[in-house]
Formats: sequence, structure tokens, C-alpha cells
Amino acid sequence: MSDVTIKQLAKVLDMSVEKLITQLDEAGMKFSDPEQVISSTEKVKLLGFLRRTHGKREGEEAEDSSPRQITLRRRKVSELKVGSGRGSASKTVNVEVRGKRTYVKRSAMAEDAEGEAERDEAQAKLDAAEEARMHEEAQAAEDAQRREEEAQRQAEEAEAAAKAEAEAAAKAEAEAKARAEAEAEEERQRQAAEEIAKAEATEKSEKVHRTEKADKADKKADKPVKADKGEVQTDAAEPSRKRDAWSMPVMPRLHEDRPPRRERVVSEEEARGKPAKTAAPAKPAAKGKTEREEREENARKGKGSKRFAGGELHLSEADRARRSSSRSRRGRRQESRGASSSSGPHGFSRPTAPVVRDVPVGEANVVSELAQKMAVKGAEVVKALFKMGMMATINQVIDHDTATLVVEELGHNPVPEDDKGAEATLLEQAASYEEEGEKVGRPPVVTIMGHVDHGKTSLLDYIRRTKVATGEAGGITQHIGAYHVTTPKGVITFLDTPGHAAFTAMRARGAQSTDIVVLVVAADDGVMPQTIEAIKHARAANVPLIVAMNKMDKDEANPDNVKQALASQEVVPEDWGGDVQFVPVSAKAGTGVDDLLDAVSIQAELMELTAVADGRASGVVVESSLDRGRGPVSTVLVQQGTLKRGDFVVCGVEYGRMRALLDETGQQVDEAGPSIPVQVLGLSGVPEAGDDFIVVADEKLAKQVAQERQQKRRETRMVSKANRLEDIMAQMGQSEQQQQLNILIKADVQGSAEALRESLSAIGNELVKVNVVSSGVGGITESDATLAAASKALLIGFNVRADASARKVIDTSGLDVRYFSIIYDVIDQVKQAASGLMGMEVREEIIGIAEVRDVFRSSKFGAVAGSMVVEGVVKRSKPIRVLRDNTVIFEGELESLRRFKENVEEVRMGTECGIAVKQYNDVKSGDQIECFERIEVARSL
Repeated sequence: MSDVTIKQLAKVLDMSVEKLITQLDEAGMKFSDPEQVISSTEKVKLLGFLRRTHGKREGEEAEDSSPRQITLRRRKVSELKVGSGRGSASKTVNVEVRGKRTYVKRSAMAEDAEGEAERDEAQAKLDAAEEARMHEEAQAAEDAQRREEEAQRQAEEAEAAAKAEAEAAAKAEAEAKARAEAEAEEERQRQAAEEIAKAEATEKSEKVHRTEKADKADKKADKPVKADKGEVQTDAAEPSRKRDAWSMPVMPRLHEDRPPRRERVVSEEEARGKPAKTAAPAKPAAKGKTEREEREENARKGKGSKRFAGGELHLSEADRARRSSSRSRRGRRQESRGASSSSGPHGFSRPTAPVVRDVPVGEANVVSELAQKMAVKGAEVVKALFKMGMMATINQVIDHDTATLVVEELGHNPVPEDDKGAEATLLEQAASYEEEGEKVGRPPVVTIMGHVDHGKTSLLDYIRRTKVATGEAGGITQHIGAYHVTTPKGVITFLDTPGHAAFTAMRARGAQSTDIVVLVVAADDGVMPQTIEAIKHARAANVPLIVAMNKMDKDEANPDNVKQALASQEVVPEDWGGDVQFVPVSAKAGTGVDDLLDAVSIQAELMELTAVADGRASGVVVESSLDRGRGPVSTVLVQQGTLKRGDFVVCGVEYGRMRALLDETGQQVDEAGPSIPVQVLGLSGVPEAGDDFIVVADEKLAKQVAQERQQKRRETRMVSKANRLEDIMAQMGQSEQQQQLNILIKADVQGSAEALRESLSAIGNELVKVNVVSSGVGGITESDATLAAASKALLIGFNVRADASARKVIDTSGLDVRYFSIIYDVIDQVKQAASGLMGMEVREEIIGIAEVRDVFRSSKFGAVAGSMVVEGVVKRSKPIRVLRDNTVIFEGELESLRRFKENVEEVRMGTECGIAVKQYNDVKSGDQIECFERIEVARSL
């Protein structure tokens, strides 16, 4: 190809210049001008790029140009002599054989196979689609039939319901008709009774009138009047008899066509003193009005009895009045309700925008309460937590950070919870005391830190002129010791921290409570792990460091090695250009101790340490323990103010009144100022090491603050940290057969109990786990022994013993109790006990490999492999595996191992032998027979 321009090449290829430049750019060649020249190499590069883009490989076109198949034709001519019969001459026949053979290229066959596979796959998809369509049609037909049956069933139910409703309506109509007839009959009886009463009233009035007339007539005449038959008697002689006759009850007549009432006529029998038969009085004449009209007129005038109004025959006048008033009040309420409901829409209207609330978030938050603060359902909060990877219930407690994320996720603003309790009051008082007090100079607090057995306590012992190190178990400090020493340079407070690896938390507390850290390094031992850890604690607390190179009196002392190792940890000596003082000392001989005190005094002067001396005291708990005779005993370091005997103190979740203050020698003191450590008695319980203490005004406030702190601590401990999805997945991966060793720890001080709990909890793997059931301070009591028996735990007493009642429970339950004074002894024995729970592990070790050279047949053993031992030794009593192409095809045992014709127990490397494998006859030449043995090994942590 000749070199052409971009424009010419685009014209030849019948494409636009921009498209060609784009393709060249994708191929890795930069062209911008259509007049640029493109070389032949660049054209070939572009062609290869386009082929790769379209799925072709290099050289594929050359292969495609060759024929896909070749056909070869072959013709072969031969003669065949055929005899026509006996005695006749044979005939020669020419036989021509034509053959045709076709050779197909392998790539073409592969393509055809791929095409066939694609066709088969397409046919399979088509069949699956057809089957799915038929299934859908069948399902649709079934659904239609089901809907038709459902509609028919609904129609039948509707018809039955309509029929039942018609029957109920007919029944209700019949009942209403019967009720109406009964009411009509009752109304007729009532009207008849009213008419009878009215007639009786009329008769009584007429009777009175006739009696008066008769009396007048008797006055005028001297003799009585004799009544003839058919005359009306005036009834002056026998008034009582007439009253009895007229007072007889009259039965009403329930007929509309009653005859008119007649006057009573006295008969001859009645006149002679005999009772006469009387007839019921009849209804008076209507005088132009019908009965119905008269009833309606009486109703309008209010006449007649209201006792039976409205059909309420059983009610009195008072009851009817009360019911009528309640009906009127109910009607007024309904009218007012109807008026209010018709006056406008309801009072609630949906907000047009989301309501964003300021949600107070505390240290521990219940999910339901948090949902209530946000005015959402609890399920919404649970759903948000699940999306964040935390599985929580509606009654679960979550921490501050998780609650903040949930509130922000749901679109609200998290704000800190405003605590207006006793704790806030205490903080306000403490801040006012610190602001109002006058600050004066105070002694420095120096912490002695370093690796175990580097001479920390011995150096402090020389300064104090006491023998403390000899009193420690194994010469190792097991807890923090606090002392203040009066030196020629002034008062200095020393904190002695343990050096064992388990006391990391103690060293951290010592660094947080101090002003200066003295790092003790043995010149003959150099920098060790706890030395590096002490440096990290000092840096984290941001306190200055002074290095004391101890044991300089030994011949093996190498201070330059110590300086070089510390310089690698960025602790550079002053003589090397750094800012750290290095002081060579000897705790045994006492050399260099004065120089160390001078270095401490200089550093304290540079720091200008001050504190408020007057006022209520505050500080930190260095160590705490439980004494049988004195109760809870705590060593505290006063940091501000003055602690006096009788003060009320809040210390963590404990409170109390200071009954006594003791210095490091056990002498009672009345008060302790800033930077002075003292032992205090009188707290309600054993506080945790590292808790802050503060003096309050009265016991009531101290108790309230302690209760609030205890409640917050309980809520914080309720926050579940093992319910995240990743933790659950990690627990799912653990074996269900994991053994568990329960341990109950009691120690002399809080720091030792904490160090033991953390160190022993870290022991374990996927097969065994150490579970600390409980840990505490003080001797082993009966409740501790009972708990250990219930949980099947190992009792560990660290510098404490069991009391008499606890020993009875221990003997009865057969508990295992171990007493220790050195912490690494505890760790070693617990590791041994945990390793015993892990059991034995079976391992396989290959001891020999034989290669099969030939296979022989035996009538007794079948296939016998003639082999050569190429590695190790093959033993008859060990199991074997048969390998073919480095793959295990059989595992079993040897049936026979021979060398020549003799049975042997083992065959070593480089020796031929015959091997018969039990119940296996498919051994072939080239196989390998691997001989191995199983070994039981005790597991260890």
C-alpha cells in the first residue's frame, strides 16, 4: 500500500473523514487533520483493530479463504476370471471399483457443531415457549371456569339472601299487623274504661243531688214517704243500703250499641228491706258527637288519664317526665351535632409537606420510644435498622450513633438529649466550684511504667525506703500502688503500675491520671513489648516522658542498645538531639536516683502544675477492693479541692459518706489536698477502677446522681452489639460442637479482676471458648459457689479464699477451686484446661509410595502388582491408597506383601515387591500405591 492522506482513504472507503479519524483514535493513533498522511503500517494496524472489534482473530481470514472440505475420487480396475462350467474355458471379467472420500476441516466441523447446538438450543427454547403458551391457555381456561363458577355461586347466594330477606320482611309485616291490632284492642279497652269512669262520676253527682232533695222533703214531712212500685225512691230511710248498692263495681260493656242509661227504680222487695237486682248503667247519650270525636276533643284538652300514653303502661308520672326530658336533651344534641357537621369540613387536614422534627437522642434509646418521638410507626424504624444491617426488635435498645443514623435516614434532625436531672445539677455545681476557686501550685503525679521485672517497684521502693517488691507475689506487682513521697525536691506522688501483658487497662489508667511518665527500661534486657505499649499509652495521654535506664550496675548493661531501640520508637535522647531525658539509675545500689528526682522536678516546674486547693474535692479512683472488716475500700487520687472526712461523695455508680481517710502507711488523716492519694472508707459498694469521684452538698443529691448513673449504665449494657448481620453470619460459620469452659473469678482488687476477665476471655478458637460467668472483688462467698455449681464453672480465687459457708457448698457440689497469686499461672492453667476440652486430632502421614511396574494374575489373590518402592517404606499393617494420574481411585488395605516368594512386613525404598490389594483387582501398570498411617495429636491453643 502507498501512503495516502486521511481524506483520500476516507473517499476510497466511502465513509466520512470524522468517522475515520474516530476509528483511528480508538485504534490508538492520533490524527486531527484530514490532510495528514497515513502509512501502510498504520492502515494494517487499523484493519487489525477493526477485525478484533468485529470478533475475528488474527489470521482468521486466511483460514477462511481455504476450502472447507476436500473430496478425493479413486478408481481401481482389476480382472476376475469366471468359469462357465465343467470343461469349458474360463472367462475374464474386468472389474472397476470407484471410491469417493470427503475430508472436512476441523474448524468447519466445530462451526457446524456450534450451529447445530445453537439450532438445538433455539428449538428447545421454541418448544419451551410453546409449552408455556399452552400452559398459560390452560390456566386461563381454568381461571375463566373458576370465575364462572364463582359468579354462579354468588348469584345463588344473592337469590337465597333475597328470599330470606323477603321472608323476614313478610314476618316483620305480620308482626307489625298483630302489634297494631293489639294496640287497637288496648285503645278500645282504655276508651271503655274512661267512659265507665265518666258515667260513674255523673251518677255520683246525680245521687248527691237526689239525696239533698230527699233530705229537704223529710224535713217538711213528719212521716216517711212510702214508695210505690214504679216510683223513684229518695232514699232517706236507708242511706247505707243505697250506698252499698251504688258502690258495687260496674263491668264495662265492650259493645258499640249500648242502650241508654236508665234511672234506678226501687222495687217492692228492696222497699221491704231485701236487696234488689240492679242493672249496669248504660252509656249516656252522645248529644250530637260521635265517640271518636269526643276522644279527640279530650286529647286536645288534656283530659283523661295520661298514665297509659304512648303505650308505656308500666311507667309512673315521674318516670315519663324524666324520659321526656332526656329525649328533648338528646334531640338538642343531635340538632347541634348536625349543625356543626353541616357547617364545614372536619378539623384535621393532611399536611402538604413532610414534617421535619428535632428528635432528642440519648446514649441509649428504645426503638419504640424513638419512633414515638418521630411520630412514625415502630415498624418503620425497625425497617430502617434492617436496611442498615442491624436486626432489632421494637423493644430493643440501640446506642447513640445508631439512633442518630436512623433519625437522619427517616428525614428528621437528631439533637442531643437535654438532661435536666441530678447529673446536670452536679456538673453545674462542679463547674462553679472550679471557676470560683483560686488555683495554687500542686505536687506532680508521676507514673512508673515499663516491662515486667525491669525494676519499677524496686526503684520506687528505694525512693520510699520501704520493702514493697518483696511483699508482692513472685516479685510482680499485681495492681496499682499510689504513694506520695516527701523528697528534698518537694512532694511527689508516685503511681506504680504492673508490667505484665494482662494489665494493659491498668497502665492506660495510670497514664491518664498522671502528669509525668517515668519509663523504666532494664539496661541488660533492652526494649520489650510492654515497654513499647507504655510509650503508646504516654503518647495517647499527651504527657512528657522520662526514661530511667535501670540495672546499670550489672556487667551486661548496654545503655547504647537501649537508646538505639527507643530511638526507633521515636523516643530520642537529649544528647542525640531529642527532647527526652535519659537517666541511668540502679534501684539496687541507689545510684542515679537523685538525678531522676531532679529530672522530675525540672519537668514539673516547666509544666507549671496548678489546682484549686479550697472547695469541694474531685478526682479519680486508682484502685478498689472489698475488705471483710472494713467493707469497700478505694484508693483515690485527689485532683481538685480538698477531700475531708465526713464529706458526701459520688463515685461512679456508688455513693457514701467518708467515714475515714487513710494514707499509704495506714494512718488516718483528716483531709487530702490536690495530687495526694488516700484510701477512703464509707462507700455503698466497690467502684470500678478509673471512675471519677466528686464531693456533693448532701446525701440526697449523691443518691440521686448514683441512681441515674446506674440506670444509664444498665441501659448502655442493654445495647445489643451481637445482632448485626455480619456478626450473625460469623456465628453461623462456627461449629455447633464448640466446647465452652465456664469460669468464675474473684480477686482481691478491681484491677486484677478486670485484667483476669479480659485475658481469660481472649482464650479460645473455633473449637473451644472460655466464658467468664462472673467476676468480682472479695472472698468467695456462698452465692459465688452456688452460681458456679449451677453453671458448672471453674472457681478461680486470685489472692482471696473461700469462707466457711462457701466451702460447704464446694464440698457438697464437688466444685473445682483453684487459688493463685501470679496472673500468668492463671492463664497457663486455663489454657491447659481449654486444650483438654478440644480432644485429639487425627492426622495422616504418608510413609511410603510404590510404583506399579507390571500386573500378574494369581488364583489366590487375583491381581498382584509387581511394584518398586520409590519413596519411604511400605508396611503390610498400614492402610493404602491407589493413585492413577495423581488421583485417588481406591482406598483400602494390603492383602499380601511379598518379596520373591516370602511374606514380609515392610519393604523399603529401592526394593521390588509384590502387592495384593484387598478387594481390588483393577490395578494397572503405572499406578501408584501410597502407604500411610494415622496419628492422634492433642490439640492446643
